[in-house]
Amino acid sequence: MNHFPFDFTIIDDFFPVEKAIKLSKEFPSYDDSNWIFYNNPLENKKSNNNWNHFPPETYSTFTFLNSPEFIESLCNRMNIKILYPDIGLHGGGWHIHARGGKLNIHLDYSIHPKTSLQRKLNLIVYLTEGWNPEWGGGLEFWSHNEETKKPLKREVTIDNIFNRAILFDTTQNSWHGLPQPISCPEGVYRKSLAVYYMTDSSSEVEERKRALYAPTKDQENNQEVLDFIQERVTLNGTSRAS
Repeated sequence: MNHFPFDFTIIDDFFPVEKAIKLSKEFPSYDDSNWIFYNNPLENKKSNNNWNHFPPETYSTFTFLNSPEFIESLCNRMNIKILYPDIGLHGGGWHIHARGGKLNIHLDYSIHPKTSLQRKLNLIVYLTEGWNPEWGGGLEFWSHNEETKKPLKREVTIDNIFNRAILFDTTQNSWHGLPQPISCPEGVYRKSLAVYYMTDSSSEVEERKRALYAPTKDQENNQEVLDFIQERVTLNGTSRAS
């Protein structure tokens, strides 16, 4: 396990390759009407966490990833005492980015808006076959500036390699995202599965029911973007949030 800029680990060949291919093929087309489209200055992506829309392989996979047996293995790997599943996949499920897709560097919500549990661990699995890292799309991990309470600088980029899983602790000022618009060809998509795990809430945790975004360098003096960031994080968290 890596400990800088926060605890994370990378697992290549996460699924048996035949399963990973099936999961990739089960993604709906980018133009499917069931996607939730996030298109604003902070993010350009689509997602779907509705169990009723998952085909058989995807449905059984999300079931397994939320099972006691799998969660126990996560606890052992990440040296975490206790984790709870989020059966509702709040902010998780299928994620897809087209050319131009992006996600500003951010901290995830800290307190689940339904269960009031603390978010502890993210599992993300890349599922695009044949992705060229030159197109971007790698998940960036940034260090934390203790003085400003904002992201300091990019420390790690985890390339978007098919069937690669990333686990990281979200309680350690875990700034992450893909702030540079991806440049994949038209018709190629960055696909991933996302599952989040909770733990008992600490009395010291800063309560945040929506993700807290940081502006990109070219947005730092854009008051509309700064106001949007503030307005977004102060919402009550009842909408679908990452």
